[in-house]
Amino acid sequence: MAPINLAIVGVGKIVRDQHLPAVAKNGDYTLIAAASRHGVVDGIDNFKSIDEMLAAVPAIDAVSLCMPPQYRYEAAEKALSAGKHVFLEKPPGATLSEVADLEALAASKGLSLFASWHSRYAPAVEAAKSFLSGTTIRSMQVIWKEDVRHWHPNQDWIWQAGGLGVFDPGINALSIVTHILPRPVFITEATLEFPENRDAPIAAAITFTDAKGLDLKAAFDWRQTGKQSWDIVAQTEAGEMVLSEGGAKLSIDGTLAHDEPEQEYPMLYKRFAEIIKAGRSDVDLAPLRHVADAFMLGRRKFVDAFHD
Repeated sequence: MAPINLAIVGVGKIVRDQHLPAVAKNGDYTLIAAASRHGVVDGIDNFKSIDEMLAAVPAIDAVSLCMPPQYRYEAAEKALSAGKHVFLEKPPGATLSEVADLEALAASKGLSLFASWHSRYAPAVEAAKSFLSGTTIRSMQVIWKEDVRHWHPNQDWIWQAGGLGVFDPGINALSIVTHILPRPVFITEATLEFPENRDAPIAAAITFTDAKGLDLKAAFDWRQTGKQSWDIVAQTEAGEMVLSEGGAKLSIDGTLAHDEPEQEYPMLYKRFAEIIKAGRSDVDLAPLRHVADAFMLGRRKFVDAFHD
């Protein structure tokens, strides 16, 4: 099969740090165009909008959409309508309904749609899933706390309605949890903390359970200083499992059981090529559904104004 002619829309930090290196190392792709209001990619055709790009470069086979989620539906609809396969950065959209509409559109045109969850491809996630499948889980805690000023400086979109606020990183944890647990979970209560000058939460405390009564609690916070925390801790009949550093390392009862180099975005692009070749889509909305449930069920608590 000839390489997939790929285009990228939204050339920002995540594209430069992760997408471009991953694509460059994957022989399944040839990057031939990019569209962005501000950024450019050297050595290829660059455009200010996806409309200009699609009209000027008909040879594009697939489009990777890396703009904020509030603007992703319109771009994805245009790409699919033009007959292009579509890769959606996480979260795949601002609402569940728009992603469902895109999935239906892709199916109607025989195209592949990929809702990517990069944290599921962290090195130790599959090992954690395997461990949990062989034991009984007594309880689980998710601690996902980081400094928004460091990771998202002056990014106003993330504080706007649809930008998800602290759920932008928190959804990474939810993508792992929904993948490694043996049964689906659902929210029973939540408290979302909103700065009085923002439309998205800065922190969230959530309680989940499942059909067997699992005790699962998650704490997301964007006010962490010092060491950042991206950990999932499970108490099980086979011992304490700690999936740390965003899924990079797995320890059982304090003994390191899995630690490999990070390859999240290379694995995402490998998966995208696989589903294109297989003529299918991969759209798991479980992580985004939990965010929607938290907004629906959660109690709002207003806190002091936040300023970058």
